[in-house]
Amino acid sequence: MSVIEGAVDVDVPVHMAYNQWTQFECFPLFMRGVRRVDRPSSTMTHWVTRFGGVTREFDAEVTEQRPDDRVVWRTVGRPRSTGEVSFRALGEARCRVAFRIDFTPRGAAARAGDALGLIRRQVQEDFRRFKEYIEGQGRETGQWRGTISGGHVKPDSDLLPPRVPNWPTG
Repeated sequence: MSVIEGAVDVDVPVHMAYNQWTQFECFPLFMRGVRRVDRPSSTMTHWVTRFGGVTREFDAEVTEQRPDDRVVWRTVGRPRSTGEVSFRALGEARCRVAFRIDFTPRGAAARAGDALGLIRRQVQEDFRRFKEYIEGQGRETGQWRGTISGGHVKPDSDLLPPRVPNWPTG
């Protein structure tokens, strides 16, 4: 099992960074290697990734989500991974986005990439690009403010997130 941890300070309010992070469908815009993310339900996501010439598809379950605080997930099946992204205000217009990802590299290429630090650098660069993306946008492209606990949506927030992000105009 490998662990990747880090943080990036973002020059937007914490609610804006969190709201953008809930727009999983936008991840391919700033995460290299992520080709598509679908969110068929409040707690489930389907990912299509491509790294080192290898395309993989997998499902991940959001097990905890608290607005402006954190999002926690785990993959369903293989490849096995868990992760958490947390948000902390550093003032009215600045926040820290911290992350921790636990994963088991699958295949010779992934094991080599992990051993050489390539996967760690890729994740850190993805978070840097998230910072550039949300700061460059100046506002979030959508939001989902529901609460998930133990993989279950709280009764006061059982609306599905939007299937298509609210792309900015002009």
